[in-house]
Amino acid sequence: MATGGGSSDPTASAERRAAAARARSAHETSSADQHEALAKGAATEVGRDVHLRMAAVHRSTAACHTAAARLHEDYAIRLAGWAGATNTPRPLFMTGVAAACGTRSAALTLVGATFDQLSLAASDEPSRAAQELEFLLGEGPARDATSQARAVTAVGSALTDRWPGYGPAVTELGIDEVTAVPLSMSGTCVGALTIFDPAPRLAGSDTFAEVADVLTRTMILNPEGDPELYGGTDLRAMVHQAAGMVSVQLDCPVADALELIKARAFTEGTSAHAVAERILRGELRLG
Repeated sequence: MATGGGSSDPTASAERRAAAARARSAHETSSADQHEALAKGAATEVGRDVHLRMAAVHRSTAACHTAAARLHEDYAIRLAGWAGATNTPRPLFMTGVAAACGTRSAALTLVGATFDQLSLAASDEPSRAAQELEFLLGEGPARDATSQARAVTAVGSALTDRWPGYGPAVTELGIDEVTAVPLSMSGTCVGALTIFDPAPRLAGSDTFAEVADVLTRTMILNPEGDPELYGGTDLRAMVHQAAGMVSVQLDCPVADALELIKARAFTEGTSAHAVAERILRGELRLG
């Protein structure tokens, strides 16, 4: 798991990332100011419009980095408070992401070419359980948001209407509303941010898409980012490794082996990761 920025001190890493984001925001704001000044002195209407468009791009980028800085600063503060605590789990970066979305429960999933989850980061147990259900059942908001490259929302009975398996199961977790927005940049969709039971004032707003954009541009697809979100991301590599082993044992396609693992996990009410661990240790043989 990555700690971010190559430092063994996660608080220092978060502070350093926050400072870098603030610096980038200031640079982009300065560039926007310059283009607006040039627009005022442009000799032609075309030239004025070009500079105004460039200014808008720079201001949008500045806002993105400012939002990223706030997330890192919030994480650094929570880490500093946790450092002196005992018997307390380390804070999760996703907790701050959830708060920015007006909820306690949010999850981020990265997907592969077939839209299966490659990794998962969650803010709390309900959101983690909800994303595990989506992985096991092969249906749900994040899968639709990534495959359709658009925001997906369902409330109340619409959960079951839209997802016959996932809907009832997630309702049993006490969740009544879900919204998922794709993590996209330059036409590439790499995952989704799913928000559970958000505050009413944020429903239908641009907040979720803005937070997803910040994560995509500064953490997920940025060479200097941290897709593992300070070590808070669970990779599905072990599950796929176990699927390969089952495939060999049963002489079946890997995709079928993966479905067997998911079905076993759902039946047992456990995670696919837990089932995969038992398979790899030789404690469980499917088929």
